[in-house]
Amino acid sequence: MADLELPEGLRLDRSTGALSGSARRYDKRIRDLGGLYADEEAFARCCADRGDEVAYWVEDFRTDSPGSLVVGTTVLLPGTVGEEYAMTRGHLHQVAEAAEVYHCVAGHGVLLMETLAGEVRAVEMHPDTIVYVPGGWIHRSVNVGPAPLVTVFTFDAAAGQDYAVIGRSRGLAKLVTTDASGGWRLSDNPRYVSRDGRG
Repeated sequence: MADLELPEGLRLDRSTGALSGSARRYDKRIRDLGGLYADEEAFARCCADRGDEVAYWVEDFRTDSPGSLVVGTTVLLPGTVGEEYAMTRGHLHQVAEAAEVYHCVAGHGVLLMETLAGEVRAVEMHPDTIVYVPGGWIHRSVNVGPAPLVTVFTFDAAAGQDYAVIGRSRGLAKLVTTDASGGWRLSDNPRYVSRDGRG
């Protein structure tokens, strides 16, 4: 029998999202998020004032063994750019059939999902909400609360991530924006280009 991987115990700090034993951490700064927000002027102002600030970070544990999973945490800081709430870049898996699971452990967020055909789903997340994202769904996290949004995720390590699919359509069909009562709503993305070329 081939050598087996050794089990690994990871410890999560629910308040900070820190994951002990993680293989890596990477930060996304505000300046790294060009093209995500529909209000380009508001983003430019935000970049001029706070471009070097971290917008979110990811810590994950992964191995190269066949059949392994990636497990990690994302910490998305609160805020708005124009009327849009802070968000992650989002992705579809390169192996598009690959699913992913998100578990919210702190904060208030929305997992915004869209198929390649443009069907949209938005699931509100509070602590202990678990969201199953089936294969074929683009997904991104959005922080609609005043505190950091901390989520735990897991997916097949062979799935990979395709970020360009969102850029080609100039975002997702819907934006998560502020509403008149301090909550959130879905708004049409005025820049969106459908993936079937119909505008």
